[in-house]
Amino acid sequence: MIRPGEEAEVADAIRAASRPLAVGGGFTRGLAGDGERLSVAGLSGIVLHEPGALTLVARAGTPFREVEARLAAEGQRLAFEPPDLRALLGTAGEPTIGGAVATNASGPRRVREGAARDALLGCRFVDGTGAAVANGGRVMKNVTGLDLARLMAGAHGTLGVLTEVALKVLPRPEAAVTLRLPGLDAARAVAALSEALASPVEATGAAWAGGDALLRVEGFCATLPERAGRLAALLRPWGRAEEAEDPWGAIRDVRGFAGRAGDAWRLSLRPSEAPEALALAGGEALLDWGGARAWVLVPPGTDLRGRLGRFGARAVLVRAERATLAALGRFPPEAPAVAALSRRLRERFDPRGVLNPGLMDSPGGGG
Repeated sequence: MIRPGEEAEVADAIRAASRPLAVGGGFTRGLAGDGERLSVAGLSGIVLHEPGALTLVARAGTPFREVEARLAAEGQRLAFEPPDLRALLGTAGEPTIGGAVATNASGPRRVREGAARDALLGCRFVDGTGAAVANGGRVMKNVTGLDLARLMAGAHGTLGVLTEVALKVLPRPEAAVTLRLPGLDAARAVAALSEALASPVEATGAAWAGGDALLRVEGFCATLPERAGRLAALLRPWGRAEEAEDPWGAIRDVRGFAGRAGDAWRLSLRPSEAPEALALAGGEALLDWGGARAWVLVPPGTDLRGRLGRFGARAVLVRAERATLAALGRFPPEAPAVAALSRRLRERFDPRGVLNPGLMDSPGGGG
């Protein structure tokens, strides 16, 4: 494994590469490509934290736990609630902040605060030619130039190796309440979640798990009971809402599928489409983001894309046996125009094709 400790060493390693590089941080997300491993875990540490400006700058290999500890000490948190998928994927290692940005990893709070890329103010990265690039800034007012930073969020290391990220952070709320509506099917649950998200209550979590619709509200202790009461009244057409223990860590990390046999798939949907898509998929399902994100557990080797019909183009194979991954590919095929754009971007940023090759160009297509 190549483990540089400075950005210049990352550039040297890429320029010297005579074979493909599998880029990652802690390699906890199962998303590295083929080749010799290049880990940015040695690029660790918080460069800048300005609590008053709600900004944090960290090197890409900085562990989540270090970032979260620093923010917690100032009563703050990451806006996008990044998931930890080690239990689901059976991986070890330490999740890093760069890995979260590179995969655009976003948890339940996305329904209110946006995805990882929405919190990204700027970044530094090294492209496939070994050139170091800086884009964006370290303050929220900086919006000049081409927004390469957001392009890097979700590129899975195929356009460049992140070395530093600048993020917007949020104050940590004083308290949170979760309301549970038991015994709903997917269609009724999505209707209830959609009604809640469209209301002024400002829910920060909206999920369906084990037949229960779940909604979270956060804020000041003085106002939270009244807001939760208004939400419960709004939900009366779907049943009697009751307070529940905090389920959001388990939903965020998809722990209900961890250690269980089967292939885990992730779907991106319009909430109104979720009930139909889940009926076609079969298996066991979890909905997050008000129904826009679905997780499905099906028997090993299931070609879920074929089963899903028009929804198959939005299905990512997150966990499966090697043979299934080789046959189906992790990512679904891209539309021709999108595939052409993706190809041009990779040719521009990684003309030799050394960064995570095979990850986005698998039999399943691009990401």
